[in-house]
Amino acid sequence: MTYLAKPRLHHPSLTTNEVGYTRRDYEGRISTLCAGCGHDSISAAIIQACWELNIEPHRVAKLSGIGCSSKTPDYFLGASHGFNTVHGRMPSVLTGANLANRELLYLGVSGDGDSASIGLGQFANAMRRGVNMAYIVENNGVYGLTKGQFSATADRGSKSKKGVVNRDNPIDLAGLALQLGATYVARSFSGDKAQLVPLIKGALDHGGAAFIDIISPCVTFNNHSGSTKSYDYIRQHNEAVSKIDFMTTHIEITVDYPAGQVIEVQQHDGSILRLRKLHTDYEPTNRYAALSYMNEHQARGEIVTGLLFIDPIAPDLHISQNTCDRPLNSLNEKDLCPGSKSLDKINAALR
Repeated sequence: MTYLAKPRLHHPSLTTNEVGYTRRDYEGRISTLCAGCGHDSISAAIIQACWELNIEPHRVAKLSGIGCSSKTPDYFLGASHGFNTVHGRMPSVLTGANLANRELLYLGVSGDGDSASIGLGQFANAMRRGVNMAYIVENNGVYGLTKGQFSATADRGSKSKKGVVNRDNPIDLAGLALQLGATYVARSFSGDKAQLVPLIKGALDHGGAAFIDIISPCVTFNNHSGSTKSYDYIRQHNEAVSKIDFMTTHIEITVDYPAGQVIEVQQHDGSILRLRKLHTDYEPTNRYAALSYMNEHQARGEIVTGLLFIDPIAPDLHISQNTCDRPLNSLNEKDLCPGSKSLDKINAALR
């Protein structure tokens, strides 16, 4: 029997934050993701960020789409509002919720398949409209729920676990977010908690369209063919009466390296990921310089991590639409139907 719910009892000596919550109060159900999955590290970072920001859990609305990444909101902020949308449609549902109730903090969690393929148009419009939210993409380059096909962010020339070479150019979501007008753009690695927690805190506190692209390795589809412990080998040689999917366990990949340096991170399949952390004197307020910097280092085979761009003045959708200060879901019939004189005035302005 599997127990997904965590015990409600907390040790009385647990440290509380300024609003009286322990870190445990920001947790959710027990994760059902593969052991060592980078997505669980991201969930832990979100929990830590919300606890350190003294956010009351009921003030957060978390929304997701479909995919391994979109399962993760069940593993953090169990006392928050939550909505799991259909594939690729999280941004529009979040936009509607944000327009209806501007008093909540909105956290959108998505994946590279969910946002860069079927949901690319939704992602683009959420960025250009400046919806006030923290939009996190847990990026592993594969479709984990449907057995590891390439996603739209997979690098050209990369190989699948079956040896198939990806011949399509990748979509750079951080670059798109910069071009489309997001006012907070960052990239990080799931195993770099020291960098990731402050970036999530900054996104939640930003007040505009904040986007974080988080590289998060998939441990299941990085196993190599030919191994007697591989996913395919176990399934092909299973003589049980039913098909049993076997997931080999892996040690979670973590990193710790100074600002301005490059580190080579070996993945579970033996491939190398080259991460470059932004140097301390990097200037993040120039949108086009940020794009140029990313492209320059991408040509060297390096993935730049850190806060790539921030606009200190971050207008959101409510400002551009000139909505009222009151949440729209609190308006009554009298507020919405001001009378024939007001309607005549509106119609006259449209002639």
